[in-house]
Parts: sequence; C-alpha cells; structure tokens
Amino acid sequence: MTRTNRTDPPTTTARATTTPPTATAPARPSRGGQAAAAQITPPARRRRRVALIIETSNEYARGLLHGIRTYIREHESWDIDLDEHRRGEATHWLRGWKGDGVIARIENARIAAEVIDSGLPCVDLSAAREVPGIPWVETDDAEIARLAFDHLKERGLRHFGFCGAPQFNWSNWRRDAFARCAKAAGFDVSLFPEPTRPAKHLTHERELEAITAWVKSLPKPCGVMACYDLRGRQVLGACKLADLAVPDEVAVIGVDNDELLCDLSDPPLTSVAPDSDLTGYKAAELLDRMMAGEKIARTAHLLKPLGVVARLSTDTLAIADPEMSNAVRFIREHACDGINVSDVLREVSMSRRVFETAFRKLLGRRPHEEIVRTRLQRVKELLTQTDLPLYAVAERAGFKHVEYMSVVFKKKVGMPPSEYRERRGR
Repeated sequence: MTRTNRTDPPTTTARATTTPPTATAPARPSRGGQAAAAQITPPARRRRRVALIIETSNEYARGLLHGIRTYIREHESWDIDLDEHRRGEATHWLRGWKGDGVIARIENARIAAEVIDSGLPCVDLSAAREVPGIPWVETDDAEIARLAFDHLKERGLRHFGFCGAPQFNWSNWRRDAFARCAKAAGFDVSLFPEPTRPAKHLTHERELEAITAWVKSLPKPCGVMACYDLRGRQVLGACKLADLAVPDEVAVIGVDNDELLCDLSDPPLTSVAPDSDLTGYKAAELLDRMMAGEKIARTAHLLKPLGVVARLSTDTLAIADPEMSNAVRFIREHACDGINVSDVLREVSMSRRVFETAFRKLLGRRPHEEIVRTRLQRVKELLTQTDLPLYAVAERAGFKHVEYMSVVFKKKVGMPPSEYRERRGR
C-alpha cells in the first residue's frame, strides 16, 4: 500500500514536509580537464542509522513498525537496528551504539536510562511517560473510549462496565474517559476492582476468577469495555464460566483490533482499531526533523483511532419494545439498500409522529439521522478498507449520487471523503 501526500488528523500538528536535499548541478568542466569537475562533485550523504526499541509480539507494535517503514520508503532511507524482544524488555545494546536517533516504547526506568544515556534524539511511543522531556506520540485514549461507549449505547444498552489493567496509564485514561461519557449520558459505570496484589503476581486462573465474580455482579443486559483485546478475551472467558450469554446478557468490546485474537475469541470480539500505522509514521517524521537539527516541542501528539470493527460480541439490541427493536435492526440491516423512513414505518404498527418521538427518546436522534449515520459508517469502512472509487463507495453505502454523499460526509465528519481516506492511509 503506497501512501502519498499524507496529512495528519486535526488533533496533531501539521506534518512538516521533509524535503530531500537538492543536489546542485555540477559546473561545466573547464578546459583544465576532469580533475576540476571531480573537485566540485558533492560527496554522497551518509545514511542515518536509527534504533527501534519496539517489540514485535503484538498487533499494535507491529502497526507502529509498518508506519515507520512507510515513512522510510517515502523519504530518505535509514539503516535500521531492531532486535526481537518482549514488551518492556531492556535492550542492553543501546549503550555504546553508534547511531543518529531512536524511536522507542519507553515502558520502564531501565529503557528510559538507556535512551537518556545514549544522548541521541528520541521519540517516545509509550504511554508510561518515563521521559517527559521528549516528544511523545500515542493514541487518543479519550476518543477510543468515546467510540467504545457510543457503540455499546447504540445497541440500546443502559448498564455499562469497564475492565481495565491499572498498571498501565493508557488503561486508566480509557477508564476515566469511558466513565465521563457514561456520566454525560446519564449512566453509571461498574469498574472492575483493582486487585489487592500486583497484577504480575496473580495467576491467570485467579485473575479469571476475579473477572468472573465481577461480571456476575453486573446488572443485565450490560455493555463492557475491556481496556485492550487480551482483557476482552478474558471477559468473554469469564462470561462463559458464569454461564452468561454474549452478547445478549453481556456485550463486550476491546481495543487494538488484533485480528487473530479477536477472531479466535468465542464469540469473535468487537474492537476499537487504533491508527497505529499513522502513529509510527508520525514518530518517524518527528525523529527525521530532530535528526536534521530542528527543535521539536515536548508535547503529546495524540492520533485518533480508525473506528470500531464490529463482530459478534456486540451484535445485540437491548431494546425492550419489540417493535422499536425491529425498527432499529431493520435500519441497520437495510440502510445501505437505499431505504427511507417510510420503509421503516411499514415494519411498525404506529403513526409516523409516535414512532419518531419514541425513536428519538430511545436513541437520541431521529430515524432519518440513524439511517444516514449507518450509511456514513459504511462509507468510512469502505474508504479505509478498500480502494473502491468514490462512486462505488456511494453506491454500496446506499447513496444515489456521489456528490450528495460527499456533501453529507463533509458536513458530518468535517472533511471530504477523499481527505478522510488519505488521512487513514489509502
């Protein structure tokens, strides 16, 4: 996949264009011969050497590496030093390493000490913030939590839970943002209680027992956000042990969209997909500027997630009124078939006024707005997951005219479809 003319999301600073140095055309040789021409030929520029302290063991980290690779392909090539190690494992080889810059997941004090001792320009890709004095590129955890909450709420759920891993900053930030979203909507959140012993001292079975006891205590039906996909799999396992039906009694959503982990779950796990590719790309762009001598502000660069990848673990509609449940399901199944509100009314036995009032009370928007929202969600999926031309995207999403789709998309999303696709790397 080739990325061209890429720009950053609105929440980040604009990407500065890193222009390769322009070679000066050699002067015409004088009659003195070739020796004079050779003297003015500029020397070949040395390739920069960059260390990547990033694990390769999980989907998010591999996405970071993909983004760095894309940046290198689009700009001057680097010599890369990367070894295989676990998350948070110190490298030991960075001390004494002769290079030009570092991109690292600085997860603990040991890695921080290695990076600081190197004295090299560095960009941090970890939420641990062990070295606050350097540029930091991370996912927008508040936006991840908002997407997860909205996804569960749109299923008609009114009870919510969050299952986190308190040893990680990003988990706590997602927890707090999820709770704020619920409070703003008038709901409470049940939080998985922090263990009395450090998580690293708990066996897998003891941790699973604690999660099982917690999910049993939740009011049903309930929507649970897990801080990441591995935790989401544990919640699904706890539901199975507690004999709770997923998604009818407990709907579960994770984060990272690790396809293997999600698809190997039972049922397959819905997940928020972060833009780890763009995160890695941004980190490489910042380091390139730093290695060129530019001073980069010590600020956070937070990148918005790509969206929710829905799977069976949240495929539910917790709506008590069967007619309203059928109406919502009809919209979500047929919105991209070009339906309108009149088509939905044929599925219910109530007047348009009564139906629209009840619908708005249930979901907070009118039926037409739900149809448009569902179509736009499909547009986003097609823009980021396919290379279909815009007219084909419009057709598959239920819009009769690509021009109308573009107008609606820009009004609701804040940018044209073409720009949205470009920012998401296609």
